[in-house]
Amino acid sequence: MAPKGPDSSPAEGPRSKNSRPRAIRRLVIWYRRNAAVTTLVDGATSSASAAGNVAGTVASSVLQPLVFDPLRRLQGGDDTAEIEDRDRLWVAVDGMGGDHAPGPILEGCLQAIERLPLRIRFIGETDRVLAAAAALQLGDQVNAAVSAGHLDLVASGPSIEMGEEATAVRRKRDASINVAMDLVKRGEALAVYSAGNSGAVMASAIFRLGRLKGIDRPAIGALFPTKDPGQPVLVLDVGANMDCKPAYLHQFALLGNIYSRDVLQVERPRIGLLNIGEEECKGNELAQRTHELLRTETRLHFAGNCEGRDVLSGAFDVVVCDGFTGNVLLKFLESVGSVLLGVLRAELPRGRRGKVGSAFLRSNLKRIKKRLDHAEHGGALLLGVNGICVIGHGSSKALSVVSALRLAHSAASHGVMDDLAQLESRVRPKVGGSAK
Repeated sequence: MAPKGPDSSPAEGPRSKNSRPRAIRRLVIWYRRNAAVTTLVDGATSSASAAGNVAGTVASSVLQPLVFDPLRRLQGGDDTAEIEDRDRLWVAVDGMGGDHAPGPILEGCLQAIERLPLRIRFIGETDRVLAAAAALQLGDQVNAAVSAGHLDLVASGPSIEMGEEATAVRRKRDASINVAMDLVKRGEALAVYSAGNSGAVMASAIFRLGRLKGIDRPAIGALFPTKDPGQPVLVLDVGANMDCKPAYLHQFALLGNIYSRDVLQVERPRIGLLNIGEEECKGNELAQRTHELLRTETRLHFAGNCEGRDVLSGAFDVVVCDGFTGNVLLKFLESVGSVLLGVLRAELPRGRRGKVGSAFLRSNLKRIKKRLDHAEHGGALLLGVNGICVIGHGSSKALSVVSALRLAHSAASHGVMDDLAQLESRVRPKVGGSAK
């Protein structure tokens, strides 16, 4: 009998299990034996929205509530749809803020212009900005954006470095962050973004924009994922105020309530107070006195104390705490992603079998990494100042910049400042000395 050619097909009829090629049988056996790994990854995928961070923010499903019609292209929607110039909003960007500025910040701004209805005033030291654009071969894109009226390069003086004190904003009056804040104050931009020194950003916002009436201390609010990938929880404060009074936390709750309602589109936000127990009597003096203020507040829906395990449960829309506790929670959450991925890698078998099994799980692992990557969240909001301000990670690169600018656009396009301004002095509690 002549041997079969390379195109010869097997005889018709059902193939028996024993007639499978040996390699395939071994692969099936291996995959069944390692079903536990598959189960682990599937479980991690479903719960990943409860394990990642901040702040903030571009193609992540964590920030889906911020994605309104003009922004759906970021979620895999129609990228070819033209953005009308009349829909574009001006945002001021501190181009010198961040560990990697100005190059990656400029690159992120150019990407945001293509994907979001934005115009950007990019503030920075001219020589350094042009040098960074040339090094990243962004010259043509910059010129095209400037010609189209979508990018405006604004010159600034010496910038404030990451290691400088916040008081440097008074000494370096023409620093990029100060110039950006002035643009917002004059109405030449609707929001400001900076990945620079967070203390300097906050100081500049207070000095240049001023606090809202009735707000003693602005708070930094970060969006954390929950079990529901379409509804994050706003946690504030996450680092602006280390030592707080009950009145501050009461004000944080009012600020968070308005932001959650106006921007995240939550009809009746559930406000929680971070504490060590659900009972009213639990916690330190700060928690107990704040609980009294929130329980009697009629302008919001206070859902009670929120334990640490409940922050990501989806039971709350806004969680308030002092800046020290909030920052620890934020930094811990940022580490969860890398730790979880490390555990998964350790659990996968090694050698050729492990490589084959990893191929089956690659898409799962990519989705998990995307959910847990803090670069997808971009930044956090500074609430309580008289303007929209987004503070980014110091290590921000292009992806984080786009995400943060998306957050700034969402806040600027929903009139949140009008409602915040209406709080005025009414935010001050009228409960004897408990506000002190």
